[in-house]
Amino acid sequence: MNNKAVDQYIATFPVHIREKLEEIRFVIQQAAPMAEEVIGYQMPAYNYHGMLVYFAGYKGHVGFYPSGTGIEAFQHEFGPYKWSKGAVQFPLDQPLPTDLITRIVAFRIQANMEKAASKPVRKSKK
Repeated sequence: MNNKAVDQYIATFPVHIREKLEEIRFVIQQAAPMAEEVIGYQMPAYNYHGMLVYFAGYKGHVGFYPSGTGIEAFQHEFGPYKWSKGAVQFPLDQPLPTDLITRIVAFRIQANMEKAASKPVRKSKK
């Protein structure tokens, strides 16, 4: 499922950042094996009935972008992390909260599936 563009994105970082990016990538892929790995907004992203999450590497942290709904639903669990209405920062010098990431991805999958199910089915023209 690895996307060459995502491989190339990760390869541009120093090894200590690459390791964190590969770890978050693995966690997301395990939580959403059906999702398509793409590049969106120049970041690795996962699409399943719409965009699920994005992530990005920075000098001191990994940015995780689970949309406003993903942030809102889990903001009470962010504790020591910097976060905003659309992103949370995981410092490079701390372990990634893999359980939290997994639960956020699962939440986003459910939200996207519910949204897709509520859309009216278009009839094809013949």
